[in-house]
Amino acid sequence: MSETATPNGTSRKRKDIDISDEGFEPAVKRLRIHETTATPSDRGVEEVDGEEEEEVNAPVAIRQEAPPEGFDDLYLDTVNRNVLDFDFEKLCSVTLSNINVYACLVCGKYYQGRGPKSHAYFHALEVGHHVYINMQTQKVYVLPEGYEVKNKSLDDIKFVSDPRYTKEQVMALDREAKVAWTLGGKEYAPGFVGMNNIKDNDYFNVVVQALSHVPPLRNYFLLEDFSTKPELVKRLSILIRKIWNPRAFKSHVSPHELLQEISLKSNKKFTLTAQSDPVEFLSWFLNNIHLALGGSKTKPGSSMAQQCFQGKLKVESQAITAKADAGDRLRFEEAAEVKIDVNRFLLLTLDLPSAPLFQDELERNIIPQVPLTSILSKYDGLKAQEHLNQRKRYRLLHPLPPYLLFHVKRFSKNKFVEERNPTIVTFDARNLDMSPYVEPNPAFHQPGEPIWYDLVANIVHEAVRGREDSVEGETEKRTWKVQMRDRGRDEWVQIQDLFVEKTQKELLYLGETYLQVWEKRRDGKGKGKGKAQNGR
Repeated sequence: MSETATPNGTSRKRKDIDISDEGFEPAVKRLRIHETTATPSDRGVEEVDGEEEEEVNAPVAIRQEAPPEGFDDLYLDTVNRNVLDFDFEKLCSVTLSNINVYACLVCGKYYQGRGPKSHAYFHALEVGHHVYINMQTQKVYVLPEGYEVKNKSLDDIKFVSDPRYTKEQVMALDREAKVAWTLGGKEYAPGFVGMNNIKDNDYFNVVVQALSHVPPLRNYFLLEDFSTKPELVKRLSILIRKIWNPRAFKSHVSPHELLQEISLKSNKKFTLTAQSDPVEFLSWFLNNIHLALGGSKTKPGSSMAQQCFQGKLKVESQAITAKADAGDRLRFEEAAEVKIDVNRFLLLTLDLPSAPLFQDELERNIIPQVPLTSILSKYDGLKAQEHLNQRKRYRLLHPLPPYLLFHVKRFSKNKFVEERNPTIVTFDARNLDMSPYVEPNPAFHQPGEPIWYDLVANIVHEAVRGREDSVEGETEKRTWKVQMRDRGRDEWVQIQDLFVEKTQKELLYLGETYLQVWEKRRDGKGKGKGKAQNGR
């Protein structure tokens, strides 16, 4: 026990801690001790800095349970929020392990463990970075001393690392037009933030952005505890929580952590370095989320993903047979039997009419237009389509799902090339009546009454020439953007990677619509009067 001076000039009796005029100096620097517990033959008195120390029989270093009295904010002024980025996969920068990872709050690097033999411990000694956060428990520690910091000034960092919301906050998301500011003072709207395109993952970005604006699904991932669920669900949950973060340090997020898990889970079918089709990814993603949430392969509606999007479809099929008559002329006959199947779906495919092959008289390419209701007539139960040796008719069945996913089929392949249909699909963002495409069932809906749906998100394809000197017919690069409704402001926002801008709902149909999310109006009121279902 010795009496030493503190930084404010008073004296204090401390044991094993040196508080000098230069500030707090960790006890570990004053003790020369062995890496393992000292044996009787190792014990003795060592001289350090001209003083005699007591006998030591301790592990690697003396650890503190709490900061010195009056110094609970020690080292916290070295925390640098500008370098902190918790979006990337939590891997130790030395061992690449994802077990027991800590982030240095001074330089932002990840290290495994905080014990006396850990990389974080040596980083603290060698570089002088002393404040670390456990990425799983969100507890903050000072190294090499080893005590936990419970200072409230670090709560903003904990929230950015792992945002958590109350039910009241989540229920208010669509009612209030929230405005937030980044560390640099940039204004942004929670829920409408840019997303990094690391190389070619914009197909993923638009799908996750759209799903994060489906209120029941979003609210579920914002509020539920997924700590015991598979990694895919945990990483999706934290990404959606970061998209809606009102206290973010920057106005964009990175999907790197979730994409790494998706690449692993899909056997590298979907990666961050190769462009993929958003519809193919969405189908894979919804089915895997369903299973990860504990959903059944046979029981419908057994997960939140299916509760939002799954519906029923009646398919009538007739076989087409070819026969030769007496004159050996080939003719087709329909089989009398009509086979009826009821299938479940997560998204509906809409076929575009064939695009014109020729230019107009002014030698300009013709870009035809078709109303959304025209291509939806595929599901009216009247029009038949021929596929291989069968003629099929489709009709939706009650009850319709709360959210409908439409896939406008633009791409087709043959043996030689892949073709794109540039036809524009025209639509109104509100008041889509789905009743003509549903088989009447008084038990669910009064016949003759409209079934209103309103647009939630519109994913648009853009074809970009790879080089300025590229020639006609050269392969075009696919890019994707998403348009979403801001319910709090009743505005439309367009997001393409990191770029976020407002757009007019009257202009939504001008792009090459590829994937849409429509929301069933809950109150079922007349045209233009009802409010869209918002998950409340």
